[in-house]
Amino acid sequence: MAKKPSPKVTKKKAQKKSPKITEYTADHIQVLEGLEPVKRRPAMYIGSTDSTGLHHLVTEIIDNSVDEALAGFAKNVWVTIHKDNKVTVTDDGRGIPTELHKSGLSALEVAMTKLHAGAKFDGRVYKVSGGLHGVGASVVNALSEWMKVTVKRNGKIYTQEYKRGDPQGPVKTVKLSNCQIAKLPSGTSTTFLPDKKVFKDNSFDFQQIKSRIRDRAYLVPGLFFHLYDEGTGQSCAFCFDGGIKSLVKHLNRGKAALNKVIYIQKQIDTIGVEVAIQYNDSFSETIASFANVINTKQGGSHLTGFRSALTRAINDYAKKTGITKNGNGFLGDDTRQGLTAVVAIKMPPDKLQFEGQTKVKLGNPEITPMVQTTVKEGLDIFFEENPSDARRILEKIALSAKARIAAKAAKEAIIRKGALEGGLLPGKLADCQEKDPSLSELFIVEGDSAGGSAKQGRDRKFQAILPLRGKILNTERAPLDKIVKFAELKDLIIALGTGIADTLTPEKLRYHRIIVMTDADVDGEHITTLLLTFFYRHLPYIVENGHLFVAQPPLYKIQRGKEIRYAYTEEEKEEIVKKFQMSNVKHQISVQRYKGLGEMNPEQLWETTMDPKKRVLKQVTIEDTAEADRTFNMLMGKEVPPRRRFIQSHAKLATLDV
Repeated sequence: MAKKPSPKVTKKKAQKKSPKITEYTADHIQVLEGLEPVKRRPAMYIGSTDSTGLHHLVTEIIDNSVDEALAGFAKNVWVTIHKDNKVTVTDDGRGIPTELHKSGLSALEVAMTKLHAGAKFDGRVYKVSGGLHGVGASVVNALSEWMKVTVKRNGKIYTQEYKRGDPQGPVKTVKLSNCQIAKLPSGTSTTFLPDKKVFKDNSFDFQQIKSRIRDRAYLVPGLFFHLYDEGTGQSCAFCFDGGIKSLVKHLNRGKAALNKVIYIQKQIDTIGVEVAIQYNDSFSETIASFANVINTKQGGSHLTGFRSALTRAINDYAKKTGITKNGNGFLGDDTRQGLTAVVAIKMPPDKLQFEGQTKVKLGNPEITPMVQTTVKEGLDIFFEENPSDARRILEKIALSAKARIAAKAAKEAIIRKGALEGGLLPGKLADCQEKDPSLSELFIVEGDSAGGSAKQGRDRKFQAILPLRGKILNTERAPLDKIVKFAELKDLIIALGTGIADTLTPEKLRYHRIIVMTDADVDGEHITTLLLTFFYRHLPYIVENGHLFVAQPPLYKIQRGKEIRYAYTEEEKEEIVKKFQMSNVKHQISVQRYKGLGEMNPEQLWETTMDPKKRVLKQVTIEDTAEADRTFNMLMGKEVPPRRRFIQSHAKLATLDV
């Protein structure tokens, strides 16, 4: 009898262990000087090193120019995206001081190379500004491969260059004629190139910058912004005299407004409160909040005060006019359906408190009662003076309250049948074995055929599959009670585990990677759009926290003999075919255009679309909330003319692969 071979034993090479540090002395304490803290921990100062952080650099420099406008000096801001990916921001303000600072350096060098150096700490030079930490320009400098600042002041032109924050010489007086700054009476021009070592993708997006300067143009009436992209030739200009009233009208484009814009403004000592409100016939809420022209995307104390005052003012008026009785008032969610509002406060920079350097949330507690009182008084006056507008607003809110009550009844009926909360998971959900949400994935798949292939081809340990039958409900136009009754959406809500609306509990999300996987055809794109609409309108937490993805299945299978390659674009297909044709191997080349995921067997679907090592996923993010809201409303809303105009203007850009 043959002897079984012994199992192969492999010996690992002994690795030298690093000596364990047991001592902790004064020598281990490091002090990071100058701009070194920024270089070591950039995310602490700009939020992240992805596209958002990259564009935050431009915003920091632009806001310095905006501060000059708020102080009453700058009238124009020019922003240029260069072909070599540098960005130049120029203004016609007073120009950064260049005279000798008490530190012995030029004031320009101090402002550009020292953290917490600036003129915005005591509120004397800038009564209102977006900067308050004195780190904006110096942070951009530290994270730039190269930067050059040119200042025109007192009839002279000064300049200084830097590499990763380090000056490449003293501030110099120069003679320039063929540059924009030379033609201005005074001002500052900053050109910088983001550091490739910090930002893996350091290419600027025209639309993102456009969105940021447009917001600032609304918030500083009369300030003229000019944006130009040398690479694409795109350009635009913004200047709005109507301020935030114009911004509300812009946000409501394509929607049917129910009332004229309600504008409320009040100055309380050194703090200015400004609010604009308009309702529309949609189900969505759009509120933008700002503090000294900084978009506070996560709200804060000013937004808390606004929401509280809105609910109270509407309930008081509804009770006064007899619309609500017996203490049955409207909830905050009722008062915000179809609401578009802008809340802006302006205050001295030395009093302003943000939560973090990226300034996404206002922290001043004293602002809440100020905004609350101002908005309540303003709405009380408006309702009394404009009863017809007030009636239309209350009718809209009453309709929202009825929809909420109907949705609650529908949810309770579903719960009684053992679904939504604490019930069984949908029968067609093929769940994964992994219980840790951070390691789990849910594929939302179009059709039973593709769902079957996905269930067989997946990695059961961490990949769950939920097949959808046909197109789901268009949730842009649907009230909540219809959404929770719709079978496919009900199954999706149950599978996710978060609940919806007033029962939403984000921490119960069962999968931290939710992947929409549909056919690469017109119907597949439509289903994807319907799903994106549902997530954006009703489960925005999933989008905002980076949990939503769209899978990219291959368009073509190219085969030569036994060799198989997959192409995800038309160009990739042409390149593969060309390489096959140029090789010496003589085999017939076949090209198969996939019409749907169901055409792939489980192995092919895994290899091309589901294998984490090979697949291509597109993460769904929201760079511009207002633009996203407008796009969803235009594509999926009930108003046909805006959609028709969009189709007519973009029809020539569409291509059809057959």
